[in-house]
Amino acid sequence: MTNNHGHFVWYELLTTDMASAERFYREVLGWGARDASTEQFPYRLLTSAEAPVCGLMALPAVALQSGAMPRWVGYVAVDDVDGAAERLGAMGGRVYVPPTDTNIGRIAVVADPQTATLALVEGLKLAPQPATGDLVGRVGWHELLAGDGPAAFSFYRRWLGWRQAADDVGVIEGYQLFSAGAETIGGIFTKLARAPFPFWLYYFNVDDITAALQRVSALGGRVVQGPLDLPDGIWVARCIDPQGAMFAVQGKRVGRAAGEPADVEVGWSAEWGGFASRGRIVTRPASGSSPQRESRKPRR
Repeated sequence: MTNNHGHFVWYELLTTDMASAERFYREVLGWGARDASTEQFPYRLLTSAEAPVCGLMALPAVALQSGAMPRWVGYVAVDDVDGAAERLGAMGGRVYVPPTDTNIGRIAVVADPQTATLALVEGLKLAPQPATGDLVGRVGWHELLAGDGPAAFSFYRRWLGWRQAADDVGVIEGYQLFSAGAETIGGIFTKLARAPFPFWLYYFNVDDITAALQRVSALGGRVVQGPLDLPDGIWVARCIDPQGAMFAVQGKRVGRAAGEPADVEVGWSAEWGGFASRGRIVTRPASGSSPQRESRKPRR
């Protein structure tokens, strides 16, 4: 995994209804699925063009009891997961699941000093995310909505070796593109006050964002922000699946068809904190005047 150090290479959806979540993402993103369960717990692989994209598993009972909500978790490859977890703890982060050998490799589930959660993996046993990140059905962008964007970037630079992207030119002020090696893989910025907790958001590539958003709404999900256009002709939208996990999509917009969800913005209720998200996400129609929006310019 040396060449992949610092790259996002795997993703998991932790949910309260595996069967329903699988149906939703298979229809929205065109994924396939196959079983990869162990004696300890059920586990499904969601695939694109027969290649594994992510894992699907149920939220553990202890997490549900503490108020955890369905969520997407990204795994960053490291050469030494034990050492990386130890350094994170020394730098003010938290280790929720200590380094453990699993069916996908040696992993740890952690939170940065601002409480945004992610996971680490050493020796991933599955094919990692392609370096290009442009394939339909794959994750094409990683975005951290931080409590303090500059402080978060400084932390990840020291911890994982991420750098300011070489193509960080003309980007919206306050939006920090970052790279792992030579590949620009995401952006970090200070979240708006209405989003009460820092978190990582993952953007899935689609070939037609108009059709994808229609499927999201028809299948019981919600479009909570967007679609928003970017300078390179790509459109993005943030969504919530039927169980409550937040994700995003990006792709070309092939016209605006009847029945396409109107542009909306995200609202929040209750408190969210720590590893267990307490509360729920609510939506409201976008006002006639354009609200301030958290935007990002992709690496293209």
